[in-house]
Amino acid sequence: MPKKGHNPEQILNKLRQVEVAIAGGKSVGAAVREIGVTDHTYYRWRREDGGLNLDQENARLKRTIADLALDKLILKEAAEGNF
Repeated sequence: MPKKGHNPEQILNKLRQVEVAIAGGKSVGAAVREIGVTDHTYYRWRREDGGLNLDQENARLKRTIADLALDKLILKEAAEGNF
């Protein structure tokens, strides 16, 4: 049977879904079954990929936005110079 394979973004989204479900009062087992993985997979993902806390994730997103804004300015200046 072929492996399903999840990319890192999907894994982080599923980890967030479990956190929200747990905060809503569900058990870990029920929350993990909702996302369609085993308990073992959830705990492995949390250990390996769940290392980002909220502050680190916000900092990463702010850096991404700053990079995109800079790219936009560079493209805008380049487009103005071509006309």
